[in-house]
Amino acid sequence: SESAAELYTAVDKLIPNLKKEEYEIDEKHKSVALTDDGMEHIEQLLDQNNLLGGGGLYDIQNVALVHHVNQALRAHKLFHLDKDYIIKDGKVVLIDEFTGRMMDGRRLSEGLHQAIEAKERVDIQNENQTLASITFQNYFRMYPKLAGMTGTGMTEAAEFAQIYKLGVISIPTHVSVARIDNQDKIYKSLSEKEDAIVDLIKECYGRKQPVLVGTVSIEKSEVLSERLKKEKIPHNVLNARHHEREAYIVGQAGRPGAVTIATNMAGRGTDIKLGGNAEMRIAEELGENPDQKAIDKIHEEIERDKKTVMEAGGLYIIGTERHESRRIDNQLRGRSGRQGDPGASMFFLSVEDDLMRIFAGDKLEALLGNARIGLQEGEALEHPLISKMLERAQAKVEGMHFEIRKNLLKFDDVMNDQRKVIYEQRREIMEAQSVEDLVRDMRHEVIEDTIRATIPHGSYAEQWDTDALHTECQRLLGLDLPIDEWAKEEGIADAELLERITEESDKKIAAKVADTGSDLWRRMEKSIVLQLLDQQWKEHLLQLDHLRQGINLRAFGQKDPLNEYKTEAFAAFELMIDQMRESITQTLSLVEIRAADTPFPPRRQQEEFHESRDDPALEGEGSIMQDMQNSKNVRQMPLRNRSDAPFDKNDPETWGKTQRNAPCPCGSGKKFKHCHGQLAGHG
Repeated sequence: SESAAELYTAVDKLIPNLKKEEYEIDEKHKSVALTDDGMEHIEQLLDQNNLLGGGGLYDIQNVALVHHVNQALRAHKLFHLDKDYIIKDGKVVLIDEFTGRMMDGRRLSEGLHQAIEAKERVDIQNENQTLASITFQNYFRMYPKLAGMTGTGMTEAAEFAQIYKLGVISIPTHVSVARIDNQDKIYKSLSEKEDAIVDLIKECYGRKQPVLVGTVSIEKSEVLSERLKKEKIPHNVLNARHHEREAYIVGQAGRPGAVTIATNMAGRGTDIKLGGNAEMRIAEELGENPDQKAIDKIHEEIERDKKTVMEAGGLYIIGTERHESRRIDNQLRGRSGRQGDPGASMFFLSVEDDLMRIFAGDKLEALLGNARIGLQEGEALEHPLISKMLERAQAKVEGMHFEIRKNLLKFDDVMNDQRKVIYEQRREIMEAQSVEDLVRDMRHEVIEDTIRATIPHGSYAEQWDTDALHTECQRLLGLDLPIDEWAKEEGIADAELLERITEESDKKIAAKVADTGSDLWRRMEKSIVLQLLDQQWKEHLLQLDHLRQGINLRAFGQKDPLNEYKTEAFAAFELMIDQMRESITQTLSLVEIRAADTPFPPRRQQEEFHESRDDPALEGEGSIMQDMQNSKNVRQMPLRNRSDAPFDKNDPETWGKTQRNAPCPCGSGKKFKHCHGQLAGHG
């Protein structure tokens, strides 16, 4: 809304006033927090700008303001233009840190994206709400078989084994690798490192050896580009901002003297051929229906160029710094020396690099500043032990990220059970010709719960809360019943009262069906059930998201956050099921059908839903959103089919159809409708 956008902008203007000592940045864990002095200062600034709603910043009425301040602080101190995001067409577009590509359509949650938009003075978009979510791990587990192929999987072998129970096998190359991987060169400062990189590029350019320079961000690729322009070295820049001719630029990166500066996106899916790519040159230079002589000429040039490049030493890969993941470094190296071609690679590092500064800075600085080593200005340190130390730093970062993913998966496993129940129920509703039985059972259960809440079991009529029962019948069923008169009848019991209310409710619905027409009512009934199911699930996801954010604080009370989350999430799920039954019962009992001027369409058009790019379950073939529009596709989903699996009392997917009044297959001794059937809402 407009007021929310104004608040993001107003808070954003205050952050630059904070001094460096008024906040603490933890780059290792990517977090930032105000110090005590910072809290006092921001409180004064908010008060001066009439943003503080009375009291202190941390008083209950200012909770939303604290959230805005924290997100604005993160936007300014943790997210950087041309590294974490770019501005494209007046919008903030995120950059994937591993691939270097733009993530169009993906937005940060909890108001963080809006805080970045306020920082960059672009239009502030509305916050998104999650319609559905699933982790990649649980998404992949839905398939009965998993396999993959990658050139850099060995560094993640432990994670594949632990999460997916998959082994990683290294297949020897068909032709021996002729690439020479040089030791890393480490410099004391960033400027010394940049000078050394430019010198090596000039040297390679002089002998017509093609060079591919890998950078970690758009900003750094453009800084290096400016240096090369000053040296009058022709080159191509490939990053998320200049990606239109990506395939062609990478395809020609192997030509003699070619210099290509690229972020992590360098050439994924495109082979760098020494001498250049003939097909691409023909398409680019000759257009449609090219002359055979011209084609032959290009092939001859490429053969000649290939010979020149191979004599010069093949493609030279220069890494301007190490990435947090060894896998990304290996991918960059792997662009050279393919199919037995010659090549070389070298990484240039400095103590000021992000990875070095955060994870190995103190040790390296002490080592490079050691008087016995005696490094002069512009001199580099090269040693296998240093390279090993850097690899250990990278392994430490990878291990930390793995622990985060593993912990996230444990929490998502809790929600995954609930997700299966809801999606299965939704699929059944989509496939069913009519949801009449399901809706009737829900309504009867709501009436039963209402009776139970207002009439204590085995009590006398004088103890009944007839006013509350009368109010609830009006609110939920739209029925004005003589509850007081019934309660005064001789020998009346709660069971008889339940029977009368149920009978009146059934009569009312039957009258609605008769007035509306059975076909129209059934279609409308199904549509309402689906809409309310989606609405309740969406709100439940938001509630679980909030629960997840604060649950780790339970550890201070000597409680296991995961067990606490399981308990709270299950209670929230039960509450959601109850609320869904109530809302469906109430909506169908109170809905009024008026005759329209135009006939009702054969099939109601579904509202357009905004699909979140974060959620693979909402995209592509077999997606939930696709199911909503075409229920015939449900059986085409490539999901694990459990119908033929042996019966397992711990796995509801193996139970098949269970009657509502039958004993629950889990062995609890309860009726199915009061146990697992209550969760699934089976009809």
